Amino acid sequence: MSVPIADALSFFRLSCGRWRSQRTSHHLLHRRAEAGGSVIEVTEVEGRDPRLKAIAELHGQDPAGLVGGCQVRWSGSMAWDKAGEAHQGESVFGLIPTDPSGRVGLLLRDRGYAETAPVAGHFRMDERDGLLLTTAYETMSSLERFWFPNPNLRLRTSTVEGLSNTASFCMESRCLESDSDRETADLGEGATGPAETRRRALVSAFGW
Repeated sequence: MSVPIADALSFFRLSCGRWRSQRTSHHLLHRRAEAGGSVIEVTEVEGRDPRLKAIAELHGQDPAGLVGGCQVRWSGSMAWDKAGEAHQGESVFGLIPTDPSGRVGLLLRDRGYAETAPVAGHFRMDERDGLLLTTAYETMSSLERFWFPNPNLRLRTSTVEGLSNTASFCMESRCLESDSDRETADLGEGATGPAETRRRALVSAFGW
């Protein structure tokens, strides 16, 4: 069962906050699974924000169609990371609905998920109020589904097909206010010591 959500903008507003994500990725070519995790911070960006206008123009879209968006920051690690390798970054994206209900449309990003170049994807909310996001890159394509069993738990499945074929499942738990100091430290420039490095290796990398 999913939380009732009216439209895509409401879905992303519910996603705002700080989250701890645990991921299992299945690498189909190698027939092996890899565990990882990340801390994700999502903040709302208003539709008239200059950053969203620039992204719309970058993708050849009319900025007047923007209803809002989000900024996402992430910091994480995966089990197969080499020494010193880290997954950190941030991205801004905007929503342009293409139907009156606001449940179908374009998601414009300044940085992609499977590739880091700016990319436009298509979103659609299904009959259970889950959000489906499809994105075509130059060398691969991805399909993701996000849904909320409750307001503090978001689940995500994703498949990437192309040069890299993977299937992933993520469980993302909203961090409580009492955890805010620790989670903010996780979003810093690096791990703070051996204990932190071991903890992060257990828990994925990328936010959206």
